Amino acid sequence: MGEMASGGFQLGVIGALFLSVASSVSIVICNKALMSNLGFPFATTLTSWHLMVTYCTLHVAHRLNFFENKPIDLKTVILFGILNGVSIGFLNLSLGFNSIGFYQMTKLAIIPFTVLLETIFLKKQFSQNIKFSLLLLLVGVGIASVTDLQLNFVGTILSLLAIVTTCVGQILTNTIQKRLNVSSTQLLYQSAPFQAAILFVSGPLVDKCLTKQNVFAYRYSTIVLGFIILSCLIAVSVNFSTFLVIGKTSPVTYQVLGHLKTCLVLAFGYTLLHDPFTYRNIIGILVAILGMLVYSYFCTQENKKKQLGDLSAASQVKEKEAAALLVGQEKDGHHHEVKKSAKDSLV
Repeated sequence: MGEMASGGFQLGVIGALFLSVASSVSIVICNKALMSNLGFPFATTLTSWHLMVTYCTLHVAHRLNFFENKPIDLKTVILFGILNGVSIGFLNLSLGFNSIGFYQMTKLAIIPFTVLLETIFLKKQFSQNIKFSLLLLLVGVGIASVTDLQLNFVGTILSLLAIVTTCVGQILTNTIQKRLNVSSTQLLYQSAPFQAAILFVSGPLVDKCLTKQNVFAYRYSTIVLGFIILSCLIAVSVNFSTFLVIGKTSPVTYQVLGHLKTCLVLAFGYTLLHDPFTYRNIIGILVAILGMLVYSYFCTQENKKKQLGDLSAASQVKEKEAAALLVGQEKDGHHHEVKKSAKDSLV
């Protein structure tokens, strides 16, 4: 039964990872066509629409009994939803106020900062092998994606806020699911309205600050509306798979997966959209993929050791219980013999 459960869990993780990669790469290509080719630059407002559609879809699924809603403390859900919404806003502002290269560095900094926070506050231990594989991954992604590094004070502050809120939000996503025993669907269903609300209010202001355009004054053509609807539908899968991956694995693994998406987007951009590509991009992607493979290998090995340790501990507990039971039986037998001999002596 344990092996069957472990196998089912592994299949669930693989499915979640595949869904996350496929949906994320799809939405990046869709949004790139929407924003670059069709001239719709309102990223933050679009994200609020994504979350609204996600919530509506989950609400319909709940009414059709596809999943059971589990109540979570309202204060926890509100704070969690607002934090995730704010982190998205800071990431978009960071992209707007910084160069592409510095924004990529901001995304790269999320992994080491997450490791630092989990080590300090959750007392989680990361082996030297895991740290080496993460370093290899970050070097590869840095080579492939980081170009210019133009610094400015406002952009740096926004990047730091984006890193902190994103790391804390992803750690909480994992912690809430495990400690409160709620599924990714239940957590997303309850937090999505608050994420959508904070972005719906702040999105037009953020977008106007970044683009100098008003989302409500934009003239929507049929093709733009079609791509917006497609983007919202794909976003349902993106949001669901994000919570699923973080819940089943860890925030660090989710960030590793995110950098795999970056490499795939670069590769798809070159092959499908004919973006400029250099040998530096190729070398960086290969180094990053090597880092991901090494990380996956070491994670698998450590999980196997942990499972063997758990089985060994469980078997020791059973042996102690069996030994205690035998001792108890021997005592009962000895006590019965004493009573019998006493009875015989009285006779």
